[in-house]
Amino acid sequence: MVEARRWRRNAKLHLGENLTAYGFMLPTILVLGIFVVLPILYAVFLSLHKVRLLGGIEYEFVGFRNFSHLLEDDRVWIALRNTIEYVVIVVPSQTILALILAVTLNSGIRGKNWWRILYFLPTVTSSAVLTLIFMWIYNSNGLLNNFLAFLGLPTYNWLGDPSVALKGIMLMNIWSTAPFFMVIYLAALQDISRSLYEAAELDGANPWQQLIYITIPMLRPVTFFVLAMGIIGTFQLFDQSYIFSNGNGGPNNATLTVVLLIYQAVFRNLQMGYGAAIAFLLAIIIITTTLIQRRFFGEKV
Repeated sequence: MVEARRWRRNAKLHLGENLTAYGFMLPTILVLGIFVVLPILYAVFLSLHKVRLLGGIEYEFVGFRNFSHLLEDDRVWIALRNTIEYVVIVVPSQTILALILAVTLNSGIRGKNWWRILYFLPTVTSSAVLTLIFMWIYNSNGLLNNFLAFLGLPTYNWLGDPSVALKGIMLMNIWSTAPFFMVIYLAALQDISRSLYEAAELDGANPWQQLIYITIPMLRPVTFFVLAMGIIGTFQLFDQSYIFSNGNGGPNNATLTVVLLIYQAVFRNLQMGYGAAIAFLLAIIIITTTLIQRRFFGEKV
């Protein structure tokens, strides 16, 4: 009898503790449920339906027809090719540039605080503003062509050439995003013990050998994070491509990205179901790429 009473008392105590814990977690659960879980479930619902928006919202179940249409849409493959090319070039470039800037600032150069501010300015500047500035630079009568004309060199239609337009966006994003990752690298560099470098100097290691055999291996966890964030961010390229091409992905679909294609499907063609299917394709690609990266790069982190 005493044991049963003690068991009931302990059960009530544990129940009260659990309810208190869930009470503290409730705001977070509600926020995640409303703004993360429900939109994902609604996107799944949309991807399996054809949605009619004009004259009242109507849903027509079409199964996997939206997904099968992805295989037949040439613009999907063009957008995928452009986006993958953008990721393959921008992510390694911005990572290497961020590491170089961080190592330079961590080396004790004069006026390093001013250099940090100067390097970080592109990151805190609005993406739309940066895009407009670079469009002015790339314009036929812009700064770049005026500089080339001053040197007596031929000018070029940087925004109108399909083989160059996406490269211009790449250059702008490498320049504007590398400082953000530079700050992350800089914080990690300051956590590396100086005793490692002192021991290496005693063994006769030069600065280059210290970078290769101490700095880079010690930064492996940070590099994995930088690459993962870079891949996720670059796969979601939208605003710069939209502004550069006025929303159409031109010239000749050269700046068409997957996210811009989702925007066109939903807001121009009013194909919400098809847009949701493209979004799931993008999510699968990002998740797969991140897992592959973790398998080959981050498993030792």
